[in-house]
Amino acid sequence: MERPRSNRFNALPSMLTCTSLFSGFYSMVASINGDFFPAAVAILVAGVFDGLDGRVARLTDSTSRFGMQLDSLCDMVSFGVAPALLAYLWALIPYGRYGWLAAFLYVATTALRLARFNSMAEDPDNDNHDFVGLPCPAAAGAIATMVMFFHYLGATETVKHFSILLLVYLLSYLMISSHRYLSFKKIKITKEKRFQSVVGMILVLTLLATEPPVTLFVTALLYALSGLFLELYTFVRRKKGCP
Repeated sequence: MERPRSNRFNALPSMLTCTSLFSGFYSMVASINGDFFPAAVAILVAGVFDGLDGRVARLTDSTSRFGMQLDSLCDMVSFGVAPALLAYLWALIPYGRYGWLAAFLYVATTALRLARFNSMAEDPDNDNHDFVGLPCPAAAGAIATMVMFFHYLGATETVKHFSILLLVYLLSYLMISSHRYLSFKKIKITKEKRFQSVVGMILVLTLLATEPPVTLFVTALLYALSGLFLELYTFVRRKKGCP
């Protein structure tokens, strides 16, 4: 995990981070107005800019502690408060206390997840490139794509489905769990496999573009559950005595 080296302000990465914040804030406004599909799309847009700011900072050699703190504060809004508000107004109100507690738990676990991530990033002994716990942008993406999926099925207004309540609780747990999630940041591609990698990326993008509300939701859900699958796989290997 790359550690920021200074407290300097860098305009370009910070502007990308603030654009992510703007998308998250717009999502909250849209949710309050009952425009749930645009609210879900705005969260995905926030995720795109959240991914860009870190990469731009690394490419321009402008990573900083200031940028890391700004990123966390903006993530709290875009991937904590915004998806919780969306889930609550869209599907959790009918469950009364259990509904708003689920939304609160999601916000609280997002804050805990971000605090743990920052503390691990500043630990010089931590060289693991995978995520510990489900990243909050991925959790927010699962909620956003779920809204898009239900909209694809014809649910244009609020819904009531017990699986949504359970999913919010599950995502909250996964964010603060110790399950490992692949980060895909340190993938090394040899020269011999670059062409195959490009072809693979094209095929994946083509697949995602077929029915985005369906494919994006399935992808987000599979990634959210991948930590549990990896934990189970590791447990089985240990039981069999495999290294």
